Amino acid sequence: GHKGWLSSIQFSPTGLHLATGSEDCSVKVWDFAKSACIRSLTEHTQAVWDVAYMTDCPDFVVSCSMDHTAKLWDLTVGRCRQTFRGHVDSVNSVCFQPYSNHIATASGDKTVSLWDCRSGLCAQTFYGHKNAVNSLAFAMQGDVISSVDADGCLRVWDVRKVAELAAVTTGRHPCNSVAIDPSGKAIAVGCDDSVIRTYETDTGALIQNMSGHTDSVQCVAFAMPSSSSPGFLVSAGSDCSFRTWN
Repeated sequence: GHKGWLSSIQFSPTGLHLATGSEDCSVKVWDFAKSACIRSLTEHTQAVWDVAYMTDCPDFVVSCSMDHTAKLWDLTVGRCRQTFRGHVDSVNSVCFQPYSNHIATASGDKTVSLWDCRSGLCAQTFYGHKNAVNSLAFAMQGDVISSVDADGCLRVWDVRKVAELAAVTTGRHPCNSVAIDPSGKAIAVGCDDSVIRTYETDTGALIQNMSGHTDSVQCVAFAMPSSSSPGFLVSAGSDCSFRTWN
């Protein structure tokens, strides 16, 4: 297994595999049926902060690291297909634009960038954050990015217009994680003050504060709705607990 703390974990689109990122500079892919690691990807030179699968393809994973880069991995051969260079500080979060060949990255250099996976070039950079950007998320429609920073600021970006839709101060505490619900209408933010805050995507208006954790909220994620479930929010915190919210 890994030889350091885990920073990120994500299921493949098929649900058969799991990708993990670690302090040990590696990305590993795990097979549930075999109960074993089937790929170990080791080209990063510092801790890996985040991993993400391509939305509709289980063969590609993207990772980001303290080494200032993001990498695109081809899991069919276990090789790095692209390295994205341009950030001048740690790359803290990464995700695929749904159903496209672009990824977005959030960095300690206070920027959010959009990259073309085919060329490896930066297609656009979003400026506005005043401190390290800790997390970002795409709306499932692919037209909106939300990002949060160490100053406790949430920003919402229009990808097509390359414009800021909303900027919200959540409080004095850093924001650690952000997620957009499957409908694209609401944003959840996990904060260092143990509170989860939800906002309207279009206006940035506060929907509600959700209290229950007793320490920093480190991660938030929306579950996809199905015929048997309306969907829900999951959070995990430094209080050694995870919680589900309706």
